[in-house]
Amino acid sequence: MVSRSQPTRARSPEAKRAREAAILAAASRLATANGIRSVTLTDIAAEVGMHKSAMLRYFETREEIFLRLASAGWVEWSRSVREQLDDTARTDARAHTTDDPSNTTDDPHTVARLLAESLVARPLFCDLLAHTPLNLERNVSLDSVRSFKLTAIAEVEAVGEALRRVADLSPEQAGNVVATATAMAGALWQMAAPGTELRRLYETDPDLAHAVVDVAPRLTDILNAMLRGYGADPVQGRVASATGRRPGVSG
Repeated sequence: MVSRSQPTRARSPEAKRAREAAILAAASRLATANGIRSVTLTDIAAEVGMHKSAMLRYFETREEIFLRLASAGWVEWSRSVREQLDDTARTDARAHTTDDPSNTTDDPHTVARLLAESLVARPLFCDLLAHTPLNLERNVSLDSVRSFKLTAIAEVEAVGEALRRVADLSPEQAGNVVATATAMAGALWQMAAPGTELRRLYETDPDLAHAVVDVAPRLTDILNAMLRGYGADPVQGRVASATGRRPGVSG
């Protein structure tokens, strides 16, 4: 009889995919509870009930596991935030049709808050966004990096297209807003250190009160300023659109 700690090797493609999904789910649970930084390959193997050497048949490194989670995180966040932006666009369209400007959401602050809150609602994704350029892309194959980057770039462009339906932006500007939102979400999440001893220290020591970071309002302010700045310089938007440049993706 096979014990939980020594599952049989997956033979069929379906069994292999199921085993990979179990490993990814275990890594996600551990990282959500304890933060990506503290999760080791041994921890993941123990959580899924495998020897570490057996788990390496499915993923070459710890970083590959979390890079796969980052890719999935981009797809899930993109789908959700695009739905929210499309709902906003439909609300605006109905308001303009009925000549009731009080119901429109063209205000940059409203859009900025929507983007910020959609990210903060995904703590693991924020953590992954910070670790991706620092660590996760460094100990994996180039094929894995390329696959991840193609996914992230495609989702940035998709969210950018949805963003342009609620804000007067060029394609490059919209991409820059999305790239900035995700990059800053990752950075601010690390500064905020939620649920850690550092956070408790910041909150209980009056001399360190300035170190307490509330991610959603801080990110909303940054994106609001960016959207207002783009709105104040339409010429720059036309020039950027003409160049056809694509925004960079850091996470």
